[in-house]
Amino acid sequence: MNGKTPKKEQTKERYDELVKLVNHYNKQYHEDNASDISDYEFDMLNLELRKLEEEHPDWRTADSPTGKVGGAVKRESGVSVAHRVPMLSIQDVFSKEEVLAWVHEVRERHADVLFSVEHKIDGLSMTLRYESGALTLAETRGNGLIGEDVTLNARVIPDVREQIDVEGYVELRGEVYMTHADFERYNEELLQAGKQPAANPRNLAAGTLRQLDPSVTAKRGLRMFVFNVQDASGGPESGTLMEAHTQALARLKKAGIAVVPHYLCRTDEEILAAIDEIGEARGEYAYDIDGAVVKIEQIAYRSDFPAGSKYSAGHIAYKYPPEEKEAVIGEIELTVGRTGKIAPTAIFREPVRLCGTWVSRATLHNQDYIDKLGIDLGASVLVYKSGEIIPRIKQVVRSTGSVFRIPKVCPVCGEEIIQESDTADYKCINPSCPAQLLRTIAYFAGRDAMDIKALGESYVKILIDEGYLHDYADIYYLKDRREELIERKLVGKEKNTDRILKAIEESKSNSADQLLTGLGIDNVGKTTAKGIMKHFADMDELLAADYETLTSIPDVGPTTAQSILSFFEKEANRHMIGRFRAAGVNMSSAKEEGGSTRLSGRTFVITGTLPTLERKQAQELIEKHGGKVTGSVSKKTDYVLAGEAAGSKLTKANELGIPVLSEAELLGMLAES
Repeated sequence: MNGKTPKKEQTKERYDELVKLVNHYNKQYHEDNASDISDYEFDMLNLELRKLEEEHPDWRTADSPTGKVGGAVKRESGVSVAHRVPMLSIQDVFSKEEVLAWVHEVRERHADVLFSVEHKIDGLSMTLRYESGALTLAETRGNGLIGEDVTLNARVIPDVREQIDVEGYVELRGEVYMTHADFERYNEELLQAGKQPAANPRNLAAGTLRQLDPSVTAKRGLRMFVFNVQDASGGPESGTLMEAHTQALARLKKAGIAVVPHYLCRTDEEILAAIDEIGEARGEYAYDIDGAVVKIEQIAYRSDFPAGSKYSAGHIAYKYPPEEKEAVIGEIELTVGRTGKIAPTAIFREPVRLCGTWVSRATLHNQDYIDKLGIDLGASVLVYKSGEIIPRIKQVVRSTGSVFRIPKVCPVCGEEIIQESDTADYKCINPSCPAQLLRTIAYFAGRDAMDIKALGESYVKILIDEGYLHDYADIYYLKDRREELIERKLVGKEKNTDRILKAIEESKSNSADQLLTGLGIDNVGKTTAKGIMKHFADMDELLAADYETLTSIPDVGPTTAQSILSFFEKEANRHMIGRFRAAGVNMSSAKEEGGSTRLSGRTFVITGTLPTLERKQAQELIEKHGGKVTGSVSKKTDYVLAGEAAGSKLTKANELGIPVLSEAELLGMLAES
C-alpha cells in the first residue's frame, strides 16, 4: 500500500474476503478435521478480521465468524445435546504486552487477584457431567450451545473416570488429545497398510472421538486433561469447587482425575515467567500445545470480565509464535506419487531441531512454490512447523542467485512429464511407470472399474514385485503361467490361484465403459466413461475419434477430450488395447435395456446408508433411468439421496436448498414412469 491508507472500498472488499476465508478454514478445522493453512496463519486472519470489525462495526455481516463458536454438530456422530453451561472459546492474544494489559485491567478492579497459567492443549474440548459421583454424559463443544453426545467413546478414554469421589452434580471441562507416541504408532500402522497417514494428532483425536464404534476409539489411545470445573451443586464441596480454580483442580487430582499442568501466579513477573517456561519446553511434552492460558483464579471475579458472545469470561490465551530455524538445502529429491504427481522435497545438509523433533526435510509442493520462494540447491532457508507438526519453508534467507527447475522427464521411468491443466503440478502419465504401477493396476482391477474381486491390492503388489505384471493387459495373460504361479504359491495354493484366474476370466465380459474407466485416463471416471461409450459402438471407434467428436459429447470438455487423445496417441497404450482385444476382453458398448428417461438430465449425490439398496445398486438404478451420479454436492446437483448417518453432504444440500430424497421417494419417482 506504500504507506497510504487504503480506500474504503478496497478495505471492505478485504473484509468480505476475510469473512469467507475464516469461515472456510473454520469449517475445515472443526468439521473436516483438516486445514490447508497453519494455526498461526489462521490466527493472523482472525486477528485482521477482528481489527477491521472494531474499526468498522457497520461492516459486520450476519455470517461473520467472530460471533460463532466451533463448528456444526455432526449428526452422524451421535445424538445432539444442549449444554447446561455454554462451551465457548478463549480469546487469543499474540503479544505479552496484550497479556499484561488484560492482567492490569483485572487487577485494577480486584487488587487481590491471582492467576493460573496453564498449558493450552491442542486437542478438542469435551465436557463431562457427573451426578452423585457417576459419569452420566460426555459432550463435545459443537457450536458452543449444542454439542454431540460422545459418552460411549469417552468411557474408553483412560483419563475419563466412571466414578469420582465428589458428591452432588459436577460438570467438568477438558481437552481430549493424542500423544505423539500414539499418533506415530497409528500412522505407522497406516503406512504398513499402504494408506495415507493422518495429518496431525489434533485432527486424528477429533475424528476418533466422533467414531461410531467405541472399540476404534479405545484402540487409538486418546487422553484427556480436565482444565475447569464448569458447574457444581448439591454436594458438600460445591462451594469449594466453584471458589478457587487451582484448589478445585487439586481436589480433582486427589479424586484421580488428570488435570492440566498449571502454575499459580500473583505478579506480572511470575505470569511472564510461567508463559516462557511453558513455551521453552513445548518440544519436550508428550503432546502438542498451541499456547498458554492465563486464567483468573478467583472464580467469582471472572464474570466481571466478559469477552463477547463467542468467548468465555475470565481468561485469555497467549499464542506462541511459530518456532523457526535456519537450514541449508543440500539436495532436492523428486518422487513420483501413486497418482503420477512429481513431488519435490528439500533435504537439508544438517537436520534442525523444531518443536522437540529433528527435521531433515520439507516439501516444496510444486514449481510455482519453488519459483515464488526462489529455492535452489545451497540456499539457506527459514524452516518452521505448520501447526507444530509439518515442516515448511517460510522464506529464503540467503539465495544462490538461481532457481531450481524440475526436469521435464519422470525421475523413475524417464518418460516425458506434463503439466496438469490449470495447476502448477507436473505429472507422469505413463501407466507402466513403476512408481504408479501398483495404484493403476489395483484401480483397474477395483470395484469401480473391471471389478476383479479376487485380485486385491496385496496380490497385485506381489505380482508386480515378481515381474508378472507390467501393465493392465498382463492381467489377462496370467492364465498362461498358472502352473508357475501355483508352484511358487505367489497368490496362494491351487484353489486360490484358480479362484483369481476365474475372476479375471469372468471380467472379460464386462462392458467397454468399465474397461475405459480402468485405464485411469485423467478426468475420465466411471460416470464420464459411461457417458462416452454411449456414443461409440466399441473401443475402436473411440480410438479413432477426433477432438471435435469428443467435445460434442455431453460432460466432455476440452480438458477431458485432450486427456483421451493424449492417452491413445501413445503407441504403448494402443499396443495394450490390442493385447486386450487378443485376450478376448469385451470392447463393445453395452446396450441399455429396460430403462427409462425418467431421470434424464438430473444429477444425484448419494450419501449415508440406504435401507435396502447398496450404494452401487442405487447408482446403477439412477443411471439406468437416465440420471447421473456424482460424488460431491454443488449448485448443479438436482437431488441428494440420503440414508441413515448421512453427513456433511446432507448438510451442504440443506444449505443450498437442494431437495433431499429417501430411498422410498426415489423408488416412487421411478414407479411414476
